[in-house]
Amino acid sequence: MTSISAVGHADVSAVPKAKSRNLSLDRARSFLTLVVLLHHAVIPYTYFGHTDPKYFFGFDMIVLATDSFFMAMFFFLSGLFAWSGIARKGPLSYLTDRLLRLGLPFVICAFTVIPLAYYAISLRHHPEIGFSEYWCNMVTKGPWPSGPIWFLWVLLSFDVVACILYRLSRNLLDPINRLSLYGRRRPALFFAVMLAVTAAFYVPGLMRYGPSNWFEFGPFSVQHGRVMLYASYFFFGAGIGVAQMDRGLLAADGRMAKVSWDWMVLAIVPYCLLWVLIFIKRQILGNPSPLPNWYEALYAVCFTVFSVAIMFLILALFQRFRQSGSAKLLDPMQPDAYGMFLVHYPIALWLQYWLFDYDLPAIVKATIGFVLTVAASWALTRALRQIPGATRVL
Repeated sequence: MTSISAVGHADVSAVPKAKSRNLSLDRARSFLTLVVLLHHAVIPYTYFGHTDPKYFFGFDMIVLATDSFFMAMFFFLSGLFAWSGIARKGPLSYLTDRLLRLGLPFVICAFTVIPLAYYAISLRHHPEIGFSEYWCNMVTKGPWPSGPIWFLWVLLSFDVVACILYRLSRNLLDPINRLSLYGRRRPALFFAVMLAVTAAFYVPGLMRYGPSNWFEFGPFSVQHGRVMLYASYFFFGAGIGVAQMDRGLLAADGRMAKVSWDWMVLAIVPYCLLWVLIFIKRQILGNPSPLPNWYEALYAVCFTVFSVAIMFLILALFQRFRQSGSAKLLDPMQPDAYGMFLVHYPIALWLQYWLFDYDLPAIVKATIGFVLTVAASWALTRALRQIPGATRVL
């Protein structure tokens, strides 16, 4: 039997060369972008959001699922290319590129996209306030919410940490890489280790801070209880990407894709348990604040199992059906997915503002909002990418 230690150290620490794009990962990233847009399109019609009088329980099911994994998976996918990128470019050059790719969009969006988006919410409650006054109050007095762009500065922070760790030891993530190489034939072991580590970070964080506690400083914000969870996903991804990613856990001919239905069971069971816990919280405990520690611990465990399992399932399905026509439908969106993520939020919120006064079912409103958000954000991104030099950022 092949052991983890049998993988040669030289193979792991070799400096990776630039390779052709991995279509399965590109499609997974485009799919996640659509999930983000869907998440924001349905939130007003849920128990959690409920900023519209219309409601549909099916959207609660969507939001519970998406909120439990999609941002963590974005960090994982971003981490896949971090360590190898630092090795190829050097820490300073790599960080320069990341400042251009992440830092610049964060600053621009914080001063433009985010105020435009949240003005739609403010206008519903304070129609007498003009946009210029609203913008000045947000920037000078606050609060200055970040919306979805919090992801950018947190990811940039992880990149900075990765560069520091790389300077300390280039071999620091080799154990994860060897685990990934072993995971080509035994993905369950990688799943178990990743689950144990992410649970070790998330369970104490949720019990300490709760699900709704955010760090906020100007436009910089992140959930206290999840920041270490996101870091663990990022560095697991970075460990896989140290070298020979095409021979490890995510190999096209690896076993991970062949057991995709097992990942589905591992995702469905904890997801159902999350709903059991939500029922207990609302109907038995009476929505207390704060919640008992035993409840937070159980919820956190189910959350982490579902989060890792659904990520494995998505990656496995895109690997397994990489030649299918339905998967190829995501290919045209790949160059524009990042830009769509950046610009979609005001489009989504203004569409919801417009739909608010129409007496339509929640499903109809959400469908209109989602389809138009996808179309408008895609068209806007395509237009922005025509600006000279914009493709280096978008």
